[in-house]
Amino acid sequence: MLGVKHSHARPVLEAGHPLAGKIIYIPVMADGLSEVVASVFRWMGIEACVTPPSNKRTLELGGKFTSGDECYPAKITVGDFLRAVEAPGFDPKRAVFLLPTTDGPCRFGQYVPFLKRILREIGLEDIPILSPTDNNGYSDFGVGATRFVRTAWRAVVASDVLRRALLKTRPYETTPGAADTAFRESMDDLCGSIESACASAACQLRALVDSLTRARERFRNVPARYEMQFPLIGVVGEIFCRLNTFSNEDLIRRLEKHGAEIALSHVSEWVSYSNEVQAQRLRLNRRLFSLEMLGEKVRSHYQHHDERALLAPFKEDFEGYEEPAMREVHKLAEPYLPSRGVIGEMLVSVGTVAYLAGRGADGVIDISPFTCMNGIVSEAIYPKLSQDLGGIPIRSFYFDGTQSDLDRDLEIYLELARSYRERKPYPRRYPSYFKQQCLQ
Repeated sequence: MLGVKHSHARPVLEAGHPLAGKIIYIPVMADGLSEVVASVFRWMGIEACVTPPSNKRTLELGGKFTSGDECYPAKITVGDFLRAVEAPGFDPKRAVFLLPTTDGPCRFGQYVPFLKRILREIGLEDIPILSPTDNNGYSDFGVGATRFVRTAWRAVVASDVLRRALLKTRPYETTPGAADTAFRESMDDLCGSIESACASAACQLRALVDSLTRARERFRNVPARYEMQFPLIGVVGEIFCRLNTFSNEDLIRRLEKHGAEIALSHVSEWVSYSNEVQAQRLRLNRRLFSLEMLGEKVRSHYQHHDERALLAPFKEDFEGYEEPAMREVHKLAEPYLPSRGVIGEMLVSVGTVAYLAGRGADGVIDISPFTCMNGIVSEAIYPKLSQDLGGIPIRSFYFDGTQSDLDRDLEIYLELARSYRERKPYPRRYPSYFKQQCLQ
């Protein structure tokens, strides 16, 4: 779909391409994610922008077209697209909405037909929706393993790296706002590096690694005092709600203000899971030696290669913060949710909770939309999982846009986490710089 001509310079969009002259509108999910995806489109010569930040108007517009049966992320995503429609200068003849989808058990698979119906109702049915799917590892972004697919993966991983650096730094900063400044400057640097990168895969990767190396220095220069008494709280759950600060009422910052450090499941986790599901489908359908399986193997090989290269600048900084391979997550979840009989975020959440507990986390929080099937199934399993893992406190929080006394609930939960911390059977491995500061 995204055919381009390539040289060592930046890609050039082919004449007559269906996206030529269009503007891709990208909804907000994680901090910085939509911006880097927009940068990838611009690198391809396609104009792209991010929908306006979510606010009360988002909920007003989303609520106007939803009945309450839809999950909360649908309400926010629809509201944000409609806010873009309201924005001055919006041209429906040039607009394209980006909205990935899935064919699993989640209601997310209904977002695209739902949005199309709403656009028909308001007379904008001609706005196309670019909708890659996890059914094939999101390879609909291009024909085969195109440069766009690879660059998009690199952008996702790099933005995850910056978010991880932010979360491991911000709770310990001694100058309020310094870590956020380092994050924003690094994200701007990354977006600029993506947009100006050459088409050569090796050249592009060097530019992104250089950008992350500069980011590492920014974060290392944040004035901070690392202390071991901060409980480490893992955050899993539905991908949109756990990453979108508007939908979860900024729960991560609230936890940090109560004296906790957060280990968050990031975006690349879901891409890796989608690849694993695709490979599993092919194995179950006895297509182990098919062209599709070969394509999956090649894509996974290059994705792992790029991920290792992009993580390399932060190797020392992420000591003790290593994240699991998706096959390990599946293996850890197997006693509770067999991977051959279950698909979806519930499998990833349960396996990740087990991984975090084994790495010395002091508690885990599951963030999900109200009535989310994945969240409900996971919550039903967590008591048994907690029992098997030494009693680690696991708490599910559901969000639907209504007000709640979230801070009170978090204070109570963190007391449980601190109590567990004194008796937990799995020690946490701290980075060397942690130990050095604590000995001073």
